[in-house]
Amino acid sequence: MSKERPDHHDAELVLKLYDLRRETVMRQSRNAMGAFWPKNWDEFFAVTQPAHPLNAAWRQTGSYWEMAYGMARHGIVNADYLVENTGEGLFLYAKVLPYIERYRKEVSPLAFGNTEWIVTNSASGKRILETIQARLRKMMEQK
Repeated sequence: MSKERPDHHDAELVLKLYDLRRETVMRQSRNAMGAFWPKNWDEFFAVTQPAHPLNAAWRQTGSYWEMAYGMARHGIVNADYLVENTGEGLFLYAKVLPYIERYRKEVSPLAFGNTEWIVTNSASGKRILETIQARLRKMMEQK
């Protein structure tokens, strides 16, 4: 259902999303989740629990990217244009992708639904996710 072609409204929305990413608490949350590297289900699941020190960052970044990608899913912004300019959300998604099926089954059936939509329905989304996954594999090998 994404918009067929981007226009100046899409650019305005993407620039606004960029501005919101620079807000102090959001920047701290993004940095925290950038350093989050779950190696197994237990490490992934732990961060989703309210008592975990990274839980607020998890909720803020996850819901932010779901909101942004939901704009494409509902035709507010062109999906390819959005994801070409906001690949960071796919970086988080690539980290949780190995656990998403179990998480949906046991905890939240709708988790990362908009992000999944954008990588399924956007050629750019698919390509960028594949690139990020390859980069993550290399990074994990070096750890």
